[in-house]
Amino acid sequence: MSAFVDSVMAQVKAKNPAEPEFHQAVQEVVESLELVIEKHPEYRAAKIVERIVEPERVIMFRVPWLDDQGEVQVNRGFRIEMNSAIGPYKGGLRFHPSVNLGILKFLAFEQVFKNSLTTLPMGGGKGGSDFDPKGKSDNEVMRFCQSFMTELNRHIGQFTDVPAGDIGVGGREIGFLFGQYKRIKNEFVGVLTGKGLAWGGSLIRPEATGYGAVYFGQNMLATKNDTYEGKTCLVSGSGNVAQYTIEKLNELGGKAVTCSDSSGYIYDEAGIDAGKLAFLMELKNVKRGRVKEYADKYSSAVYTPVDPNLDYNPLWDHKADCAFPSATQNEINAKDAENLLKNGVTLVSEGANMPTVPDGVEKFIKAGIMYGPGKAANAGGVAVSGLEMSQNSLRLSWTREEVDGHLKRIMKDIHDASYAAAEKYGTPGNYVNGANIAGFLKVANTMMDQGVV
Repeated sequence: MSAFVDSVMAQVKAKNPAEPEFHQAVQEVVESLELVIEKHPEYRAAKIVERIVEPERVIMFRVPWLDDQGEVQVNRGFRIEMNSAIGPYKGGLRFHPSVNLGILKFLAFEQVFKNSLTTLPMGGGKGGSDFDPKGKSDNEVMRFCQSFMTELNRHIGQFTDVPAGDIGVGGREIGFLFGQYKRIKNEFVGVLTGKGLAWGGSLIRPEATGYGAVYFGQNMLATKNDTYEGKTCLVSGSGNVAQYTIEKLNELGGKAVTCSDSSGYIYDEAGIDAGKLAFLMELKNVKRGRVKEYADKYSSAVYTPVDPNLDYNPLWDHKADCAFPSATQNEINAKDAENLLKNGVTLVSEGANMPTVPDGVEKFIKAGIMYGPGKAANAGGVAVSGLEMSQNSLRLSWTREEVDGHLKRIMKDIHDASYAAAEKYGTPGNYVNGANIAGFLKVANTMMDQGVV
């Protein structure tokens, strides 16, 4: 590492001890920015990088609630307001036992660059709680959400901070959160995105992250005059992102053969076609069941439970052309990356945030495959959240075709900006550098314009 990277990382680690995901996210970005800092000493003088890694505001609070047995439960709530240079803070809420300050800071930091890439006026933020909605009744989830929003409401607003959903926060949770905000504030405004269609939501929002990751891959393929037609694709996860990645791949001629949850994964060599996908969606979205039930229903599928003793994930060890990690951070380790390359994968488009460890990323870049990092490839979700904000401000609802058209254009713009920045700064085809640099420049220039704030 250079003296510049060493210096920034030493400060970040000293100020943010025991936050490995945040350190990882910052290091990946700062290593890319070395190329920019050399050409723009004014950023160095204004300490832009040192300011951009420091959240503008960190909010942490207690969330007490009553379970169905009348027992008091206590969780911890967070909101990280990372950077508002180009617009109000924007980023999801995650409800999951793994949530802690370091994970949310990494997500908020990534969000700054992702939102910048969308071309829409949105800053970066992230929040959530260590509450686990899995296994809770609707009434328990409602009581938790109402308690959570009772504190969060004073820190957010349509021109200040506009949260959305993330892992563990779907339409049900957004509904409960919005209802409590409206009740406390006595106003009906677009303070959350991912709302129901009848009360300010946008068409395509549930599909957007998955569709966007597939569109980003489509743009990468187009640089090689190629398409998804006939390509076998590995997809991890089984939530919104994975479901709609599979749907769009089917539409564009690809064949998805895997999906997973925390218990294990299924491999269906015949492909997860529209009928099987409909079953999977009902299983996960309505019944809240496990992917093993897919294998119980379809004889073409093989279920493999999670084996904690393995040093790799067998989901990534099948013959395929494309991979779409759509579950969670660091799900592809160095051995998984080797297996993907060995099995013929030439395109990876990340639907999850930072799903590949640094050693894995290095292997993809060294191999010269088409690799779309999360902050670029999965920006479709927040892009349509931005479009939902626009519709709320206009008091209008756009058609499915209009929103999908905007999403396609935004994903092409993100691809083209990343591709051009990588080329301009001497690393052609390196979408990691390209996305980091293109996202950074817009934020950095705006921070320069606005002074030391």
